[in-house]
Amino acid sequence: MALIAAGGLSGALLFTASGQRTAVLVVARDVPVGTAITDADLAPASVALDPAVKAVPAARKQTVIGQRAAVALKTGALLAPGQVTSASLIKAGEQLVGVALKPSQLPASRLAPGQKVVIVSTPDAAGAAGGSAKPAEPAGAPKTLGATVVAVGAPAPATGVVVVDVAVPASDGPALAARVSTGAVTLILAPQEGS
Repeated sequence: MALIAAGGLSGALLFTASGQRTAVLVVARDVPVGTAITDADLAPASVALDPAVKAVPAARKQTVIGQRAAVALKTGALLAPGQVTSASLIKAGEQLVGVALKPSQLPASRLAPGQKVVIVSTPDAAGAAGGSAKPAEPAGAPKTLGATVVAVGAPAPATGVVVVDVAVPASDGPALAARVSTGAVTLILAPQEGS
């Protein structure tokens, strides 16, 4: 009898302990990395948490709104403190340049804020063919410029042109803007670290 009573008591205590729920924040819809978090991106949830799991309490929702996603946030996932940041994707000494690109000037992979890319200057077809007074691009390796994606616009309905905002060193911003105005650029994904 004593063993049965002890077993029942320990089971009740375990059930009570595991039934303690905590109000936390979950992701209500996908948020790409680098995107500012809005009220609609978050929802409260009541869950039983293991002490090892770090989650943002629902009471801190207002402190999270306006911060940026440090990683891609997926719908339904618990929001952890390290997944948000107040840091901007544009650092000191950088400029933001909008790069308008046709589908053939972009990789098929979806771009997201925070991705490292390379802007490649492509030869001017008219100049290379002798169709204008502009000299052709010199032979050899094309000019390249490393950049960080800050935002990706929606494709234009008629043309499919996408404007990608990129952060580049301030010293390279004006030259890139001038090159972009000619349409003679292509965007490629930078190699991943460790590959």
